[in-house]
Amino acid sequence: MVPVIALVGRPNVGKSTLFNRLTKSRDAIVADVAGLTRDRQYGEAQWQGHTYIVVDTGGISGDEQGLDMIMAGQSLQAIEEADAVLFLVDARAGRTAGDEQIADHLRKRNKRTFLIANKVDGADQDSIMGEFAKLGLGDPLGIAAAHGRNINPMLEAVLGEEGVVSPDIDEEGNPIERLIVEPIGTKIAVIGRPNVGKSTLVNRMLGEDRVVVFDQAGTTRDSIYIPYERHDKPYTLIDTAGVRRRGKVFEAIEKFSVIKTLQAIQDANVVIFVVDAREGIVEQDLHLLGFVLEAGRALVIAINKWDGMEEREKEFVKTELQRRLIFAQFADQHFISALHGSGVGLLYKSVDKAFESAMTKIPTRRMTEILEAAVAEHQPPLVNGRRIKLRYAHLGGSNPPIVVIHGNQVDSVPRSYTRYLENTFRKVLKITGTPIRIEYKSGDNPFAERKNKLTERQVNKKRRLMSHHKKAEKKRKDKR
Repeated sequence: MVPVIALVGRPNVGKSTLFNRLTKSRDAIVADVAGLTRDRQYGEAQWQGHTYIVVDTGGISGDEQGLDMIMAGQSLQAIEEADAVLFLVDARAGRTAGDEQIADHLRKRNKRTFLIANKVDGADQDSIMGEFAKLGLGDPLGIAAAHGRNINPMLEAVLGEEGVVSPDIDEEGNPIERLIVEPIGTKIAVIGRPNVGKSTLVNRMLGEDRVVVFDQAGTTRDSIYIPYERHDKPYTLIDTAGVRRRGKVFEAIEKFSVIKTLQAIQDANVVIFVVDAREGIVEQDLHLLGFVLEAGRALVIAINKWDGMEEREKEFVKTELQRRLIFAQFADQHFISALHGSGVGLLYKSVDKAFESAMTKIPTRRMTEILEAAVAEHQPPLVNGRRIKLRYAHLGGSNPPIVVIHGNQVDSVPRSYTRYLENTFRKVLKITGTPIRIEYKSGDNPFAERKNKLTERQVNKKRRLMSHHKKAEKKRKDKR
């Protein structure tokens, strides 16, 4: 699973600055739903090949009536669901009563915590160590988030061999062998806002005729993997709402968890995105869909609670969906009733088709033929008087399909032409239900910057030619 790291601390200690430094972007997902505040942000980051999710929480002042009440909101949820907590303190301000209350809470939760002393520029390291050692969370790691100082050593401690991605070890330092049940078949994540019918849909999908649910426990801490078969075809539902196998399913209002949803998206092959037909598309839907596209996952959209609506309401919903989901036109849309089961069985057809498209394997020769035909029909633009040349293409990855195109001046290919190529490959290869990514590789002369070493004979010949050229030039000037 993708590790989750929560940033906690008092206001103005640099949590958001560190968040932006780690994610290398300000495009964070804001969970604007009940129980979560607007300043709680989620972002994806990478370090040395490791992908992880960063959670930026609101500042905790420690001045309110009791830390338990303060932490009961967004910060508590972030701490509970995180694999590790980065507890930020201000090296310039020193240790405060608020820091001590937060540290006391973290010790009681027995959460893996890294004490991060921010704003260490110009500060005395020994005094910082002594100042914050009393918090009882080990020696602080000094960083300067605003300038990027010591960020890599911090990530090494958090994500390195001794960090959250390292294998579990026993008291003697030996790796712990765990029985892992590998998910089988197409991995499907059912996501959406609270109360749109995710649990009902999952139960309905597991309760279809000819479905055999394997009696296997979940294999991860944050999500439950439910392997099963339908029509002798294997699937694995990634459950983010606490659903268990039939016989242990209880209908309840599911508790929304952004972190579990993001992890499910990362680990899925196909995402079924559930929308409430009566509420339509809201901003939180668009944020989650944006994460699905960023992750490159295949997508099927299920508009639930379609039964009982008047025709006028249905037409309005369809118009709004077409307008607001124009960026996800590649995804099949199904109008369903998870409660009554209408339309649910058709979801599998779109899931299978999307998965097949996402995992497509096309020979390089065929990819290049498609590229050549696209270029012949509509050539790339001129750049500085030179035509962009696209020479050949090959498949560089799957889920999503990545089309790698080699050529010259590829850095200058406009976005509009890239969209043209995406649509061409999608149409010719009949790819549906999944985004396509185009990547360019420069095919410029690799020896352009290398100078040839001349032999002595070549040097002498060059001198004679230059001397001859100078004499001829002098004669022309004398004649004038």
